[in-house]
Amino acid sequence: MRTFSKRSGAGFMLLGLLIPTLAACGGAPAAGPIKETVVVVQTAAPQVVKETVVVAQTAAPAATSETVVPVAQGEYTTPHPILGDLKVRQAIAYCTNRPELIASVYPFLDETQQTGLLMDTFIPKGHWAAATTGITTYPFDAKKGGALLDEAGWKLATGDTVRANANGDSLSLNFTTTNAQFRQTWSAVFIQQMATCGIQIVPTYAPASWWFGSNTGLARRDYELGAYAWVGEADPKGSTLYSCNQIPLPSNNWEGQNSMGWCNQTASKAINAATNTLDRNERIKQYVIAQQEFTKDMVSLPLFNRAEAAAATNRFEGFKPNSTEYYTANADSWAVKDGDTLVLGFSQEPASMWGTVESSASLRTAAYLISTPGATQYNYDYQPVAQKAPFPTIESGAAKNEDVEVKADDMVWTTAGDAAALTKGVEVTTADGSTVKYDSGTLKMKRLTVTYGFIDGLKWQDNTPMVKADYQLAYKIDCDPASGTVSLITCKSFGNVNFTSDSAYTITYLPGVQTPTYYLAPIGAYPAHQVIKSDGNYKGKTLADVPAKDWSTLPEIAEIPMGNGPYILEKWEKGQSMTFTANPNYYKGAPKVKKIIIKFISDTNQAVAQLLTGDIDALGPETLGAGAEVKSVLDAAKKGSIQAFTIASPSWEHIDFNMFVK
Repeated sequence: MRTFSKRSGAGFMLLGLLIPTLAACGGAPAAGPIKETVVVVQTAAPQVVKETVVVAQTAAPAATSETVVPVAQGEYTTPHPILGDLKVRQAIAYCTNRPELIASVYPFLDETQQTGLLMDTFIPKGHWAAATTGITTYPFDAKKGGALLDEAGWKLATGDTVRANANGDSLSLNFTTTNAQFRQTWSAVFIQQMATCGIQIVPTYAPASWWFGSNTGLARRDYELGAYAWVGEADPKGSTLYSCNQIPLPSNNWEGQNSMGWCNQTASKAINAATNTLDRNERIKQYVIAQQEFTKDMVSLPLFNRAEAAAATNRFEGFKPNSTEYYTANADSWAVKDGDTLVLGFSQEPASMWGTVESSASLRTAAYLISTPGATQYNYDYQPVAQKAPFPTIESGAAKNEDVEVKADDMVWTTAGDAAALTKGVEVTTADGSTVKYDSGTLKMKRLTVTYGFIDGLKWQDNTPMVKADYQLAYKIDCDPASGTVSLITCKSFGNVNFTSDSAYTITYLPGVQTPTYYLAPIGAYPAHQVIKSDGNYKGKTLADVPAKDWSTLPEIAEIPMGNGPYILEKWEKGQSMTFTANPNYYKGAPKVKKIIIKFISDTNQAVAQLLTGDIDALGPETLGAGAEVKSVLDAAKKGSIQAFTIASPSWEHIDFNMFVK
């Protein structure tokens, strides 16, 4: 699933449709709803998207528990009789032929493409936080896996197919995942691989509603081996997945996502340190430590990134799909070899063009045509666009993170990720990183102040320069609950907002707000000067005159918004198409392609057929996905008929080991 306009950490969300800072919540964004799968996303707020189940990550304080032991006495403190042994877990890793798993679901990819999908840690390769040295890797080696099982006391007697220990117990494990065909395919291969090493696997293919239910399956640690997918993000987070104090137990009302029961003190401290500092170099250092411990202890076996594909006609120049960014992000540099029009195929139509109340791949892919983003998100990182370079960091001097004293009744940001008055029992993080429950007196907390600047020359499509009032309007509307905004967390995190000029504003956050992506501008802009032309109560008035409660139904917002991007949305024929024309007032100058048409085609097979006939020019990963249709476009690309790209999705398959039993 790809999520939009949200900031990691405290769950920040962009305010305003235009100049959107596209960031993942809980990940790196994936490319649209992933067919026949369930993806569990680390995020600040749960939401359900087409064929995708999303489970929320919650904030986590620092951990101090002992290494690889449960954090509390009671249930789930007994090591699993099989998986509690490190040698067995490592043996399973060595006995898993991951390239063979990949080939089973992606036979149309060549060996190089398949190898590029392999995962070694919980952070995707190429990510700024991915460890490249010091980690323990597990290349396929059934002989080595068998030797480890022998050392662990699980022997394979002559003539037997399943190993047993000295007590005669069989080496048999339950394996639970969803009933999606995709997972049934690769897991069948996995089961055979384990059989080769003498491990019996008993599969359960459960409905996603049970496996990811709030009171069943994964949430209640009702598994031995469990398979599902996480979504990688530009900000890795991870505290609720791997911290000692995030092990779900009956005693803590099953809070946390560390269902493996993994408690490694070194890793826990590192992952919490990485998520509680604004210094990227320090974050990298701590994430490397966590990955080293994660791979050494083999508590979760990363398998592979899911593959996606995108394709375009040969007349389309500049088509550059990316794992973590929408392919329309570089629309201002597109060209066409003949003619002046490009046609894009979408399998889903936006419900609205107002990003404050609508969050979908179709909306954001279309929105890039009419909007200039504050920053893009290529390759698991951020690049300034409308925001001035460099980003406003503490190192650049455009931000400061000072220690301040707080006292009773002051507004602060709590460890639960919300704004609250400081009263007895409220839990906060102090300036030295300690987690405390307030009793009385004063505390020192970190207070972040950031000045966000924007490049010169930004203009609306009617050639009106962007001004202070445009940013102020976005702040006013999107922080009003009456607007119907999907989240007010961003607004709640602000202590003070000062619009200092037509191209800058300064935000002083509440004490305790320490989001690692603080340098991404959280407030966008709306054209305050725009005159309402649609019939109704506000005809003849300006956009600034319309109250927040009526914005969602206003045609000038929901249907044909005024933009500042490379194109102008001229016409939207619901259920049919959207037509965009080149913006002559775009700050970089009018783009080369004069017209872009988005054509809505719900059937992916039909969309592929139209691509092959040239009736449409591009299918992005949110439309093409990773189904059988991919083979058609890759075969056509091999013949030179079209251009096609395989993409390592941010979504990655893995198998967790539940190391404790009741």
